[in-house]
Formats: sequence, C-alpha cells, structure tokens
Amino acid sequence: MGDTETTTTHAAGGPHPLRWPALGLLGLAQLMLILDVTVVAIALPDMGAELDLDRAALTWVVSGYALTFGSLMLLGGRAADLFGPKRVVLAGLAVFTAASLAAGLATGAPLLLAARIAQGAGAALLSPAALSVVVRLFEGDERNRALGIWSALGGGGAALGVLLGGLITAGPGWAWVFFVNVPVGLIVLVSLARILPGLPRAGTGSLDIPGAALVAAATGALIYALIRAGDHGWLDIVTVALVVAAAVGYAAFALWQRRAAAPLMDLRLLGRRPVVAGTFVIAVTTALMVGAFFLGSFYLQNQQGHGALTTGVLFLPVALLTMAAAAAAGRVIGRLGARLLAVVSLAVASAGFLLPVLWSGTTAMVIGVSVAAAGLGALFVVASATALADVAPHEAGVTSGIVSTFHEFGASAGAAAVSSAAATSIAAHSGAQAASGFDDAFLVATGMAAASAVIAVWLIPAKHE
Repeated sequence: MGDTETTTTHAAGGPHPLRWPALGLLGLAQLMLILDVTVVAIALPDMGAELDLDRAALTWVVSGYALTFGSLMLLGGRAADLFGPKRVVLAGLAVFTAASLAAGLATGAPLLLAARIAQGAGAALLSPAALSVVVRLFEGDERNRALGIWSALGGGGAALGVLLGGLITAGPGWAWVFFVNVPVGLIVLVSLARILPGLPRAGTGSLDIPGAALVAAATGALIYALIRAGDHGWLDIVTVALVVAAAVGYAAFALWQRRAAAPLMDLRLLGRRPVVAGTFVIAVTTALMVGAFFLGSFYLQNQQGHGALTTGVLFLPVALLTMAAAAAAGRVIGRLGARLLAVVSLAVASAGFLLPVLWSGTTAMVIGVSVAAAGLGALFVVASATALADVAPHEAGVTSGIVSTFHEFGASAGAAAVSSAAATSIAAHSGAQAASGFDDAFLVATGMAAASAVIAVWLIPAKHE
C-alpha cells in the first residue's frame, strides 16, 4: 500500500487508529538496536576465541557499530523529513536485519567488522525516523505516555542485553546474538509495512550530502575520542587530536549550513532552550546508565567472581526498574512538569550510586544500581519530552536525530569517564584496594548526578513557560 493510501485510512486530523500497535513495533525495533550493544559486549570473549580476533579487532566490533550509529543519525533524521519517516524506517530496518545475518555468518574479522558498520548505518536510519513517527502520531498526554513506553524499551534494553548476552553465549553460541535479529527484524518489517501510516514528507529540498559528510566525520571523531580516552587517557595525543579535528569539523559544518541552498538542519534549533535542555538530559542520562552497567558488570564478574550468566540474571531487576520508571514517568510528567521530574529522578540516581560506596558486596551493588536505574529510566522520558515538545512536523526528524546523537555522545563519554576513574586502581591492585577504585568511580557518578540536578533546575523550562 502506498503512503497516500495508508494516510487516508483514518479521519483527517484525527489520531491514527493503529498508532499504539505501530508504537509497539517501533519500540521493538528500537529495542533491537539498543540490545545489540550490550548483547555483543557479553559475547566478545567467545567471539574472539572462535574467530581468532585480537584485542583491537574486538574493540572495533563494539566501536564500529557505535561510531557509525552515532555519526549518521542526523542524516537519518533529515532523510525522514525529506522522504517520509515510513520509507526511512523500513529501509533502516531492512539494512540492519541483513547486516545482522552477515555478522552471524562471519568467519573472520573483515566480514564481521563490515557487517557491524552496516548494522550501525541501518540503525542510524531507523532510530531517528522511528522517533519522528512517534512524535507525529501522538499529541499531548498521549505523546508523553508513548515516549514513556519508547524510553522504557530503550532504557531497559541495555540491561536486558546483559542477561540475553549471557544466555545466548552460554547456549547456542555467540553467532546467535546476531541471528536472533533476523526473524524478529523480518516480522517487524512486514508488520510495519502493513500498518505504519504513510506520514507525508515534512521537509523540502534535497539531501545535503556535503553537510552530512562534515557532521558525520566530526561526530565520528568525537565519539572515537571519547572511546579512546577510556583506554589511553584524556590527555593522550591522539585523543586530543581527535577532539580538535571534531571541533574543526563542526565549525566547517556550521559555516556550510549558512551557505547551503538546502541545509541539513536549521542551526537555530540548537539555540532553543527545550532542545538544549533535552539534549543535556539525554547525554547525562546515557553517560550515567552506561557507567552503571560498566561498573556493575565489571564489579560482579571481576571483584565478586560471578560468571557472565549470573551477572546477567543479577541485572534483571535493573532492567525491570528502568522500564517501570520510564513507563510511570510518561504518565506523570504532564502533571509534575519536566523540571521537577528531572530533579527528583537525578536525586534518586545520585542516592543509588552512593549505596555501593557505603556498603560493599553483591547485594549492595545490585540494589544501588537498580535504584540509580529507576531514576535514569524516568530521565529518558524527560529528555525526549522536553526536546521534542514544540517541534514542527518538518523539524521532527532532524530534532530526533539531534537527541539520538547526544544519546551516543553520552554513552561514549560515560564509558570513558568511569573506566578512567576506576581503571588505574583496578588494574594495579586487588582486594580492598581494587574496591576503592570502584568507590572512586561511583563517587564520580554520584557527584555528576547531583550537579546535573542543579543544572536541570536552571536549564529545563518550568511547566508553564
């Protein structure tokens, strides 16, 4: 069925009757993209042993996906505005599913890394286009509830990935962390093709390829710098050079956007207070969430001696609380306002991160990370609802791309920050001295959450502003 035909199957101006099933399918597709980070991370040791991959290759199995995903999302968001979000969602899902099959069939590093990069490209098309559909299908309190469901699946997906990664790796083997995407992807693809409304194109003009190349290169350089900082330090010469290259790339992108006949994005979007506030919250939230998973998983396996599967099971309450908090936040944010909900959620996260510092052991770690995850789950809703509250239809795709890009910035920065804070002590010592390295890292996360709460009071618009 064509876009025009699909659009006319419901009353003009009224809510689409299949919007909730469409949201469920889009959320499932987004869940696959998020799962693919932590599921693969758990499977890396087995993957490396079977394919004879060295440490650098294993690093790029994770980083190649993250770099491509993060650097191309503005392009994906703009493509959704220009060509219609349905087409871009289906194209991205098809690429991601085919690349997953190729990754599972890989017999060596070249095919595996190429497949991971292709997965990242498909994800970069799918994620912002899907969020654009959600923003355009729902309005008012319904949009807040929809964003709560979207955030629940995305926020809980990373924690569920730890469990699923352990189950799959211990069961059918590492290749199935990719193969499982194929039947799910095909079912979602066929279902979305049938029920997803063909929302009209919201943008005009052509795709700004030079602008897309500049912003992709700059974003890729910055994300790689953040990834590298975790291993080599923030003052490493290559890390610093990458940051400088990213700054030059963004400056060149800004200059080009002022000259381009059909720019990739309106730079004035980045000056709007709700967009700035939403991107700040999403970056902080993902930084803290990834930091919590990194520290919690490393502590449980290396400090407490639990296996990958046991660690995955211990992360189940983290996933459930993240999802429950996000869903609840979608229902109350309209009454409480984004500012109050952000401050309360950051305070909860800060308290959760402090618990493993005050008490040691598996129980304290699981409870602390679970409490922190509850606060962070609500913050995903705050970020999306704030940034996308007042965007026009022709801005929905590119604004979703901005939010998604800062999600990746936060994830990379969080992993780099906590590994830098904890790595020296963990690598050099054992026992109580190693535990102090975790304490230092959790104190950094506690302070970051508390400081962000203060910034949120100033930055997030009040309920009636």
